[in-house]
Amino acid sequence: MKKMSMIWGCALSLAFSLNVQAQESNGWIVKFKEGSKAFQEKSFQSLGTVTELPVSFGTFVKLEADLAEKSLQNLASHPEVEYIEPNYIYTHLPMVTEELESAIQDTDYGRQWGLQNTGRNSGSILRRGTVGEDINATNAWTITQGSQDIIVAVIDTGVDYNHPDLKDNILINEAELNGTPGEDSDGNGYIDDIYGYNFAGKNANPMDGNAHGTHCAGVIGASHNSIGIRGVMANVKILPIKFLSDSGRGETADAILSIDYATSRGVHVMSNSWGGGGRSEALLEAIQRANEQGIVFVAAAGNSRANNDTSASFPANYEVDNVISVGAMDGRGARASFSNYGRNSVHIFAPGTDILSTTPNNGYRNMSGTSMAAPFVSGVVGLLLSQETGLSMAEVRERIVQTSVRNSSLATSAQGGRMDAFRVLNDTRN
Repeated sequence: MKKMSMIWGCALSLAFSLNVQAQESNGWIVKFKEGSKAFQEKSFQSLGTVTELPVSFGTFVKLEADLAEKSLQNLASHPEVEYIEPNYIYTHLPMVTEELESAIQDTDYGRQWGLQNTGRNSGSILRRGTVGEDINATNAWTITQGSQDIIVAVIDTGVDYNHPDLKDNILINEAELNGTPGEDSDGNGYIDDIYGYNFAGKNANPMDGNAHGTHCAGVIGASHNSIGIRGVMANVKILPIKFLSDSGRGETADAILSIDYATSRGVHVMSNSWGGGGRSEALLEAIQRANEQGIVFVAAAGNSRANNDTSASFPANYEVDNVISVGAMDGRGARASFSNYGRNSVHIFAPGTDILSTTPNNGYRNMSGTSMAAPFVSGVVGLLLSQETGLSMAEVRERIVQTSVRNSSLATSAQGGRMDAFRVLNDTRN
């Protein structure tokens, strides 16, 4: 340790010290300067378990160690280190679940108030919802129901890619499917990634053992196939990416790998219904790389009733053109009681209470949360990109915000109001 101290210098800011303790984390992410091999030095290796992250845009390592303040200061000031930050723990953002005892038939599409709100299929026994407070899906579908050319990555707890309401809309990696098992047949660095990838388990099986990711996937793209429910997009390709474990927890390091993997697979939209960690420069850089490739990054605003303008929630609060932050509304068109909000930091509201969608093992369930609202927006962005090409990330976000339906309840809660898919596709602005 004495040798390391002589090599690595000194001085970290007070802000860094406070931030380290603000959120739960598992070790550290260290970014070294391009081409640096300093992480291979014995003095660094002796600090703890060192894992180099397999990325192509820089030199990142995950350091699993309990470091004292002085050691952090020494690391941060080393001439070959760009920065060191906590490897934050993120979680999914569900609120309430309700198991359904029997299989849902397509006739129960009428229970999906987020797509078509009759007033009777939303709200409660004591207080009904409001007719028309939905995303106006049925009218939007007269224009487009999506396209199999549009790929939406669901970055979450995985997806049940065998679910009868999802399997026809799952992206299949044909090169791996028809390649040699145990080999990286498409040369992308991941072996046998037929259905996507599991960064939590470090394997090629992104199967969902939690339900959260499958639920989000169903909101986006459950087939219109006479069974189960309907997704916002009847036609889409969903790429399952698992970085949250079956307990719903995941690390910044794996979130970064997930985003870069999705970028390398050529997705058009990333749907992210997770949060809880602090601000991460490394995660921000991954989102910026997606932005440079023209990929929309939809993020749930959070479920802590907080004002994101004054208490930031990540990744929803990153100020990048491709980030769309989504709050949740109820069946009356009001901000859901649990939803985060923010006149400057939240862009749009979408249905997020008692949302019926798919769950593993051929199931269906109601869930509530901004986790459910975000995939509604991901689906509508997918519809828009099915119809129009060449839009910049800033133009996509502006279209979503400026075509929204305003009301007094949401006026001070976000930049926009309630998302309206029909208005988005027609570019009907306020």
